[in-house]
Amino acid sequence: MSAPVLEMRGIVKRYGANVVLRGVDLTVDAHEVVVLVGASGSGKSTLLKTANLLERIDDGQILLAGTDISDPRVDADAVRARIGVVFQHYNLFPHLNVLDNVTLALRQVHRVPRSEADARGIVLLERIGLAGHARSYPDRLSGGQQQRVAIVRAIATNPELLLLDEITSALDPQLVGEVLDLVRELKGAGSTILMATHEIGFARQVADRVVFLHQGLVGEQGTAEQVLDRPHQLATRSSSPASCAERRGRRGGCRQRAAPIANLTLWAGFRPLGNNCAMPRR
Repeated sequence: MSAPVLEMRGIVKRYGANVVLRGVDLTVDAHEVVVLVGASGSGKSTLLKTANLLERIDDGQILLAGTDISDPRVDADAVRARIGVVFQHYNLFPHLNVLDNVTLALRQVHRVPRSEADARGIVLLERIGLAGHARSYPDRLSGGQQQRVAIVRAIATNPELLLLDEITSALDPQLVGEVLDLVRELKGAGSTILMATHEIGFARQVADRVVFLHQGLVGEQGTAEQVLDRPHQLATRSSSPASCAERRGRRGGCRQRAAPIANLTLWAGFRPLGNNCAMPRR
């Protein structure tokens, strides 16, 4: 049996006296989509940053395809070249056009010739319907378009693992659907993904496994149905969509997310998610 693509053992991360991660154990197998859910401040983004060595852990061990990458002697840049990351904000380089943003890592890190990198970039942009914007600059694109470009940039190098950190949180509600559509396609293509999200309806559709983080620990994990509909732990139950719906019925206190709009050009068979009950932020 092959090793998991990502294995995190007893991960501890502190910022001064604040312990954000308190001993997290997590695995992500090849072609698996693992979705992190939990209240704001539960450690989701920090966990993703440690997986990519953007934040060094204080204790524990991180294995990428069976190799310990948390060893201080490891070349962090070499590790990051094997992992794709998309953050909450697009982080596109404003002085580069769309195609150059997509191909920059191919050319500078992986030393792919420009002609080959550009050809690959155009193919990827065609897949998301943005080949016509290849020579445009990021400020000419909508937020949803920029985030789709950021995702394509992350997968252009064929990473072993893709980390997605609340990639719809900075978008207007009407732009959320087109970004989630792209993630759905990546899942269908067999990508290995670890993502954090508050889009619970989407988590139900794409997650092979849902991991609920609570106060820096894994409170519960399992299928979306198990964790979101039939949770065992009290903390998970209090944050579940079912509990949220019950609270909404009692006092109207649960926020709704607007229904994402399908990208009909690329996703003719897509059905909008509907109004989903968001995880409560604390």
